[in-house]
Amino acid sequence: MIRIDFNRLKFLVIDDNAHMRRIVRQLLHGFGSREIFEAEDGAAGLEIFTAQKPDIVITDWAMPVYDGIEFTKTVRNSNSPVTRFVPIIMLSGHSEKRCVMEARDAGVTEFLTKPVAAKSLYERILSVVLSPRPFIRTKDYFGPDRRRTVNAKYSGPERRKGTADAEIIEVAPIDNRLQQQRKQAEAASQRPGNAA
Repeated sequence: MIRIDFNRLKFLVIDDNAHMRRIVRQLLHGFGSREIFEAEDGAAGLEIFTAQKPDIVITDWAMPVYDGIEFTKTVRNSNSPVTRFVPIIMLSGHSEKRCVMEARDAGVTEFLTKPVAAKSLYERILSVVLSPRPFIRTKDYFGPDRRRTVNAKYSGPERRKGTADAEIIEVAPIDNRLQQQRKQAEAASQRPGNAA
């Protein structure tokens, strides 16, 4: 099994159910994460998101005040070039196809149904950290590419290449960005005049 350094990742868990937040927090602690922020709804989550800039957001769908879909749309439509690309994993008891498609169309990166299994959550986090999907920008959508794979046997038109109405934006893996940040921090601490 591939491993990632969870203690370098910051998580934001948004769920109106305190018991569910505790379960997700314990799973993340079990994976090795130490920086986990929590919010009881999307509005409080947005405040924490703006202040803490987590690497990954795990959110519930149905919450009072401001739900997970509204939160996702707000993040994806922000002007911040850094935060709008954050991976958003949605946990929900709503597993109907229309719900999954609505979450996808809002810009959710991954979708998991409750009750959540540790292995499933770990695999989704691994996926968004090591091999993020490119983002697509059209007049109606901004978010992760809805396609997970490229079908070599497909012979129809490629709607996303060579058109003015769709832009493909490659996203660097979080693990690469974290390693780069760590190297920059180490280099800065070793410069003369920067006593630790």
